[in-house]
Amino acid sequence: MIKKDVLGICDMSKEDLIEILDTAKEMKKIIEGEKISDILKGKTIITIFFEPSTRTRLSFEIAAKYLGAHFGNIETKTSSVVKGESLIDTVRTVERMKADVIITRHNMSGAPHLMAKYLNASIINAGDGLNEHPTQALLDLMTIREKKESFIGLKVVIIGDIVHSRVARSNMWGLLKLGAEVRLAGPATLLPKTFEKLGVKVYYDINKAMEDVDVVMGLRIQLERQKSGLFPSKDEFVRYFGITSERMRLAKKDAILMHPGPINRNVEISSEAANSRYSVIEEQVTNGVAVRMALLKLLCERRKNNENNY
Repeated sequence: MIKKDVLGICDMSKEDLIEILDTAKEMKKIIEGEKISDILKGKTIITIFFEPSTRTRLSFEIAAKYLGAHFGNIETKTSSVVKGESLIDTVRTVERMKADVIITRHNMSGAPHLMAKYLNASIINAGDGLNEHPTQALLDLMTIREKKESFIGLKVVIIGDIVHSRVARSNMWGLLKLGAEVRLAGPATLLPKTFEKLGVKVYYDINKAMEDVDVVMGLRIQLERQKSGLFPSKDEFVRYFGITSERMRLAKKDAILMHPGPINRNVEISSEAANSRYSVIEEQVTNGVAVRMALLKLLCERRKNNENNY
């Protein structure tokens, strides 16, 4: 069974990943049946995000409500954080409100890990700095599994701003643990050669990277970071690393196209490719709710089992 907290894919075993994906498959049946369950009746789920989010925060709220839990969201811009309250004091206060699970996003790497040390409540990392985004990777893995069934021998290419992407890191760990071949592609300034030490293949030519792959995953180009001149221009990035319908023909005929969102259309992915039959971007969104339902269920079950053992 998964541990008290969900802090990163790096710390999970293959068995942990399979347990979560199997549970998410069952949770998706609740979504498709448009039913509300009472699995988490009496449980309290709180989100506290120190960075902007639409998809992740909302999907956790929907997941909690599908399972019958109480849900609350703390807006940090209007919280005591702006008055100088420390991070630990803030989350301890939230825990004293009988929160069972606290979901957090923070711009500092390791912030959720610090919270987990001080709290009895379960912590879910919804993205920390440039470190990890485990729930995004889990929904990506679920989507790949639905389409490809097995990860063994699967070739997956992740393209774009790798160096700034916590999504890329979490996906890389998960895919490698499950037996896939991982390729990373992007400009040299956004893709250090050191990533090869982690067991992936690094490409600076997108056409070679996409040859014969089963899964193509685009990443958002974080334009807010490009003032430092990490590549000459947006147009040049599109020319050399944009995912287009023409480039998708280099992949296998049954390859799928993914993106964690939000998309900069006609930058990392052309609108034609994003709207194509091989795009599973919208399915990723639905699977995001199922995966987050699975995590809430598993964490709350673990807490209940521990309480019963006292």
